[in-house]
Amino acid sequence: MSKWLIAKVVIAREKRWLNIFTAVLRILIGFAFLPAGLKKVTGQPFTDPNNVGIFHEFVQVFHQTGFFYTFVGALQLLAAILLMTQRFASLGAVLFFPILTAILVFCWSTMVIPTATVVSLMFLGVVFLLLWDMHKWIGVFRPDGHTLSVDMTTPAPKTNMTLWSRCGWAIVILYFGTAALTGEVYRPKNPDWTNPNFIVLQVITLLPVITFIFDHKQYRRNREKQG
Repeated sequence: MSKWLIAKVVIAREKRWLNIFTAVLRILIGFAFLPAGLKKVTGQPFTDPNNVGIFHEFVQVFHQTGFFYTFVGALQLLAAILLMTQRFASLGAVLFFPILTAILVFCWSTMVIPTATVVSLMFLGVVFLLLWDMHKWIGVFRPDGHTLSVDMTTPAPKTNMTLWSRCGWAIVILYFGTAALTGEVYRPKNPDWTNPNFIVLQVITLLPVITFIFDHKQYRRNREKQG
């Protein structure tokens, strides 16, 4: 089974569109946790204290744990940044797996359907990312002294990962910089062009698009050079 799965992953990594999809997915999942992690690190409540229900009551008590609340936020930020760097994305996905598993079970057990649905999609995304890099960690499941007799060599990325790494870092720096300047951990609710945070969010949204354009132009130039 492991040989078959690794072979399928190697074939998938040959497809340029899947390489781009993976890079964008890493950025999306990572960015989703920047405000959540930053709120915890700065000690801000994650939900409105006036909200009622098991979900909100649990989160409010979670906020009152102090250092533990901050520690979880720091882990979320670390995993998010690692994922968005692309280079260390495998480690970021490994860190995110238990984090998202816990959040997923919690959301479904408290029946917050909209949030649980979004978290489920993010969880599936992380599973995809783990499978994408499975050649790096599949050996963990092999018994001591057992050699996995399969070619573990994977093809080089079919996209410019340096560009996507810079895109990830630019988003992290923009978001953190704006939060530091405005003193607000921004989570968009409604369009507000008078809010600098909302304007920066539009720039952040455009960065992956701009990165794709530059990446595609470079890809076409390389193909033309190769004949």
